[in-house]
Amino acid sequence: MNVANASVTPMMAQFLEIKAQYPDALLFYRMGDFYELFFDDAVAASEALDIALTKRGKHLGNDIPMCGVPVHAAENYLLTLIRKGFRVAVGEQLESPAEAKKRGSKSVVKRDVVRLVTPGTLTEDSLLEPRRHNFLAAYSEIRGDGAIAWVDISTGEMRAGPCSRMRLSPELARLAPSEVLVSDVAFDDLAEIVEETGSALTPLSKGSFDSKAAERRLVSLYSVGSLDAFGTFTRAEIAALGALVDYLDITQKGKLPLLRPPIREASSRLMQIDSATRRNLELSLTLNGTRKGSLLDTIDRTLTAGGARLLDRRLASPSTDLDELQSRLDSVECFVATPIMRNKLREALRRVPDMDRALSRIAMSRGGPRDLVALRTGLIQCLTLRKILDIENLPDAIQACAKDLVGHEAALQMLDETLVAEPPLLARDGGFVAVGFNEELDEMRKLRDDGRKVIAEYQAEYSRDTGVTTLKIKHNNVLGYFIETTAAHAEKMLKPPLSERFIHRQTTANAIRFTTLELSELETKILNAGGRATEIELQIFQTICNDVLAVSADLFAAAAALAQLDVYASLADLATSEDWTRPKIDSTRAFQIAGGRHPVVEKALKDQGASPFVANSCDLSADPGAASIWLLTGPNMAGKSTFLRQNAIIALLAQIGSYIPAEAAHIGLVSQLFSRVGASDDLARGRSTFMVEMVETAAILNQADDRALVILDEIGRGTATYDGLSIAWATLEHLHAANTCRALFATHYHELTALAGKLPGVENATVAVKEWDGDVIFLHEVKRGAADRSYGVQVAKLAGLPPSVISRAKVVLDQLERGEREGGARQKALIDDLPLFSIAPTPVQSTKSSVVEERLKETSPDELTPREALQLLYELKDLSGS
Repeated sequence: MNVANASVTPMMAQFLEIKAQYPDALLFYRMGDFYELFFDDAVAASEALDIALTKRGKHLGNDIPMCGVPVHAAENYLLTLIRKGFRVAVGEQLESPAEAKKRGSKSVVKRDVVRLVTPGTLTEDSLLEPRRHNFLAAYSEIRGDGAIAWVDISTGEMRAGPCSRMRLSPELARLAPSEVLVSDVAFDDLAEIVEETGSALTPLSKGSFDSKAAERRLVSLYSVGSLDAFGTFTRAEIAALGALVDYLDITQKGKLPLLRPPIREASSRLMQIDSATRRNLELSLTLNGTRKGSLLDTIDRTLTAGGARLLDRRLASPSTDLDELQSRLDSVECFVATPIMRNKLREALRRVPDMDRALSRIAMSRGGPRDLVALRTGLIQCLTLRKILDIENLPDAIQACAKDLVGHEAALQMLDETLVAEPPLLARDGGFVAVGFNEELDEMRKLRDDGRKVIAEYQAEYSRDTGVTTLKIKHNNVLGYFIETTAAHAEKMLKPPLSERFIHRQTTANAIRFTTLELSELETKILNAGGRATEIELQIFQTICNDVLAVSADLFAAAAALAQLDVYASLADLATSEDWTRPKIDSTRAFQIAGGRHPVVEKALKDQGASPFVANSCDLSADPGAASIWLLTGPNMAGKSTFLRQNAIIALLAQIGSYIPAEAAHIGLVSQLFSRVGASDDLARGRSTFMVEMVETAAILNQADDRALVILDEIGRGTATYDGLSIAWATLEHLHAANTCRALFATHYHELTALAGKLPGVENATVAVKEWDGDVIFLHEVKRGAADRSYGVQVAKLAGLPPSVISRAKVVLDQLERGEREGGARQKALIDDLPLFSIAPTPVQSTKSSVVEERLKETSPDELTPREALQLLYELKDLSGS
């Protein structure tokens, strides 16, 4: 798009000049009520947005492609483009056409980019999910030390922590950022790690990650002498934080969001969960990528957006801080024990708006009167909640929240006195300042809205003062407002003292016209009243915003308190309605679950009206330095995977500070949670199902410590039988001897059950089933001991395989099992004898109906009397021979 030797219009020259500064973004070029796109931007946008592609003029002899979107609907189009991987530079008009003409009739309206919209820099409600954070992350490395920092500019929360390159993928899985910033030097090395998490990857220059420059940036941002007041950050952490600030400065064109002081988050205080485990356990999203049906969806009963985000964050980052967990559980228990207080609290929380995001929009000059009203509503509910919590002996965490709910009386009074009940969306629309707050504004509104009434009042006053009852105030385009009376009545107005007040303007054939100084001033005020009223309101709006931002730290604290109370009360409501219990958590290596249940499966069964969930117990308690492993056998569909997952989920729920779906539980802190459950390939990276399984298993064996909880399902099933058996065998031995962790190991390799007698701490368990008339009935009960066989053929029959296939499978299975008992040579001979590739299917043996069945077919239950039904029952019993 070089315009050096091209003849272009001034407007198009301006577009090309701005576009050259943002080659990697679509340029939304403001033209009146539309954002227009040109050239390649228009082609890409029209396809992505499914809008018409037109043309406007020519450039270098070719038509210029063009498309556009209305300004009032731009947010919806922005969201679509961001979700499809585009970045958008928003170019606004910085002056009106009238102002441009003052510089010359052919002057082009000044335009420039006021904002670069990227996945991690969204603030508008319509572009964000209210119940989820939208994180922008940055990763840096300095002399071998890695660090990650992240910020949600819609709430102002910013954190950082150490993060090696090996830990980067699990950390990104935990945070799920929309966008990740990396140094362009490390871009190629980190691209695959970042992109496999689904985050947008943005390279920045090496200078953005310079730790010295970053420190100066942060010190200047927070107006402090050093960062020591916020904690002890490593150079890598400072570099990552500084890169975030630098990027926000670039994308927001110097209008930085309201960033709260950074918090250092130590990984040692969090349960470590890798991306495969999060996916397998479906913590916040199901395997299909939907929220419905996930663990978060099942437990989320929060009533505020802030509370929902906090619960999401806690579920993603379970704590290993014992004191913090006890404090959270005490708070939940308090609300469990006081249902009346809890219900009142939740009723008040229903009316709490999203104060965090309202504050952030105000700070970035993207807020409106409704954001101010949201703050007012939130502060009113703070007072209501404080009254509800005005009781003794509350847990420390709830008392701390209660303290943060008060102390905002001045801000609330200012907002209450200033704002109307239901303001417009935009400040420029006016009408949001309450009557009586500003005397001049009230006067301008009166003149603007009731100009005729004011003129009538002046006319009455003049008529009374002159004694001329026929006096009229009129208006025309030449004189403006004027006083008119007949020549006969005008004599005394032309003489002192009235002539000093009434100034003669014009004499006509039938009347004489006057004006007064106050009428001239009134005319000016009436003509300018609308504009002046808007100007005053905008000034008041800016003053209110400044006053609110001056106490933003206190308002953020109040919003945080509301979110915490919402989480505690919602978890208490969940525990009460679903019969959950408080877990005992300590620093031992205990893991005793009595009557545990899978919350997602249990809810699904209830919703379907199916039979109730079968609860099961689990005991993986282990001595220091020793392993405790349950080797779980049983047929497919019996519930092995559900049992594995439910115990992992129970441990996770306990360590977010929640009650758990069980009769009782004693859980020693779990430092790491690993899950290898389910099978899927990774075609994009050329990995088979078995390769994916081995990669995930290797990560567990290389990383799990003695306080980890590991669940493994069907290790080795993706390869040949003996290969798979040997891998599973060696994996179990490594978990026992090297990792010495607590683990649940499900398998179909019955040979492994022999290890229970050889390895201390390894016990066999099985999921009970019953056989009835050739079919298998799943009892879903876990008990000690080993399964006798896998019942694969019976499960295949339940799945609906043709009867001929089932019958043939039974024959083959019988021959193979007999061959195994008689030795390898005999087995090979039997296999060779089996006509495995016979074209004719094995005939299905038909069964004759029994006498009992024939008698039942002859019976119509609707026609039987109670006595006849009883007689039939005795008859059937005789026919059956029992």
